Amino acid sequence: MAGDVPMVTDMAVAAGRMAMHDAHETILLAGGLVILSILAAIASRRIGAPMLLAFLALGMLAGEDGPLGIAFSDYATSYLIGSIALAVILFEGGLKTPVSMLREAFWPSLVLATLGVAVTAAVVGAVVAVLDGLPLVPSLLAGAVVAPTDAAAVAVLLRSPGTMIPKRLSALLEVESGLNDPMSVFLTFLLIHLIIAPGTLGALGAMALFLEAMLGGALLGLAGGWLIGHAMRLLPLEPALATVFLLGAALGLFGLAQLVGASGFLAVYLAGILTRALASPTESGDIAPFFESMAWLSQVVLFLMLGLLATPHLLPSYIPGAIGGAAALIFLARPVAVFATLLPFRFSWREAAFSSWVGLRGAVPIYLSIIPALGDPERGSNLFASIFIVVILSLVVQGWTVGLSARLLGFSGSRAG
Repeated sequence: MAGDVPMVTDMAVAAGRMAMHDAHETILLAGGLVILSILAAIASRRIGAPMLLAFLALGMLAGEDGPLGIAFSDYATSYLIGSIALAVILFEGGLKTPVSMLREAFWPSLVLATLGVAVTAAVVGAVVAVLDGLPLVPSLLAGAVVAPTDAAAVAVLLRSPGTMIPKRLSALLEVESGLNDPMSVFLTFLLIHLIIAPGTLGALGAMALFLEAMLGGALLGLAGGWLIGHAMRLLPLEPALATVFLLGAALGLFGLAQLVGASGFLAVYLAGILTRALASPTESGDIAPFFESMAWLSQVVLFLMLGLLATPHLLPSYIPGAIGGAAALIFLARPVAVFATLLPFRFSWREAAFSSWVGLRGAVPIYLSIIPALGDPERGSNLFASIFIVVILSLVVQGWTVGLSARLLGFSGSRAG
């Protein structure tokens, strides 16, 4: 029997101890970075800076050019973590969206989240093509990637002290930020397809893909939300188990939708809305704190990871082009898209101006810029670096001046009805 027992060598023991040490070190770093992120969020709130910018900065400081020197360039892992984090954030956003908010501004939100995103992508793409001398389709890809606003950033800013905007306008911005990711994801995949295989997809094929993504996501979201909501009523779940059940259901729904070619982002957002509508007030009160905490944790992890993925010493060469793209996005593309889509719905010019300025970019554009890098790391890393800078500029320029823009446009003081 003794001969069957494998001999444990000193080298094997040392390797095992090293693996355990690395695991413990990773846990320590993760916990420390999360704590530092919360402290940074508190400090940024006091000085009026966007909290998400603080998370990105911490990730960069922890990266390979920072004091901790953590080298991280795994796009596949980043895509996985980003998908999970965004699914949680959007599901929680849906849980916080009452049906009354949808009634308040559903149609203008939907038009802005679809046609508005397409207009934004087209304007930014055209400007990038002219400024950088790039072919039109790759330029449009950059426009599609930066087109969506950040649901988490918009929600935080709308609730910031001193910013009191009309109820209909607040509903518009929150619902639009939850609905515009699917359109941008669709355009991103469509344009990647056109770059890889030009001339293989006509207008009818593109329309079929659009309907598959949007209608499929909507149907799965509504069906999934109906099933989840009724399961919450029928299953004898304690609050702790109910929250875990909801989390698993949301992630499962997202994965299923993506696998069948539908929009997982749209599915989980709509499922969150319907789950809230079907749940009893007691159930909603029980699950809300858990999912709000999970959404915050997802934001922290997502932005820290995106900051780690950036390589600061390589970014300066992309700054001139990124500044042009950011200027086109902030001062031209978003205003054109907003005014063109909102004025027919009888929003005032002040409301349209505020909507265009509050369209902050955040994690989703950086996440989308990872997708091309999964197949072509070199080309994808160039897009990632440019979009990363555009997002930082958006957070700095727009995020830091939301309060000022609210005061200038008359949206400060007491909330309007």
